[in-house]
Amino acid sequence: MYQPTSNDIQVLRDRARQLGAQLARHQQGRLSDDELRPLRLQNGLYIQRHAPMLRIAIAYGMLRADQLRCLADVAQRFDRSYGHWTTRQNMQLNWIEVEDVPQALEMLAEVGLHGIQSSGNCLRNITSDAFAGIAPDELFDPRPYAELLRQWSSFHPELSFLPRKFKVAFTATSEDRALVQIHDLAFEAITAEPKASFRVRIGGGLGRTPILGPVVRESLPWDDLLCYTHAVMRVYNELGRRDNLTKARIKILVRSVGV
Repeated sequence: MYQPTSNDIQVLRDRARQLGAQLARHQQGRLSDDELRPLRLQNGLYIQRHAPMLRIAIAYGMLRADQLRCLADVAQRFDRSYGHWTTRQNMQLNWIEVEDVPQALEMLAEVGLHGIQSSGNCLRNITSDAFAGIAPDELFDPRPYAELLRQWSSFHPELSFLPRKFKVAFTATSEDRALVQIHDLAFEAITAEPKASFRVRIGGGLGRTPILGPVVRESLPWDDLLCYTHAVMRVYNELGRRDNLTKARIKILVRSVGV
């Protein structure tokens, strides 16, 4: 799978240091809480009632051994020696101090981990079947396609200020371990490689209005994956509700205007 380059690592280092400078300005009174909020959320930092929380993205649920060791080191040094694994393949540190977050992110950057797009109104961490790559019933390994979408969407200016958060999942098996029906956008493999294709679902979700995402396209060739996703995101960005938080998800838009 993808190995971060030295340029990737440097971008993550710079991002961590940038957040450190922003937090320092906030502490000095030069940034208000409202001004800091989007900046910290872009890096996975939540300010919760009892303690801050840092969410670390684990792209399509895959970790190398050195990344796992780094997560353990960060948890031991800055938290209570453990973390919380989420249902969408992230790791959360629930007892980290705000002033320690930049240093923790710098440590994570050295192994290619970060909190970018793990929170806020953006395209979130892309997930896949937890057994992707080793599942005996899969048509093919869907993770390279998830990685393709991850690279395209990271730092994409159109995807940073959406009406609401947007979650994407991939699966290549008949058993829906990735829970594609409750994602905003999901791709189910239906044709094997080299001519891989996906069934597309849009508008699933849980929350106060649980909806199973309907199939909007029975067969999407793999090489149309990016342009199709871009088209969906542009429609959502243009027509999604920004005036009502409870009606801002794409599942509400799909029910309102149809597919």
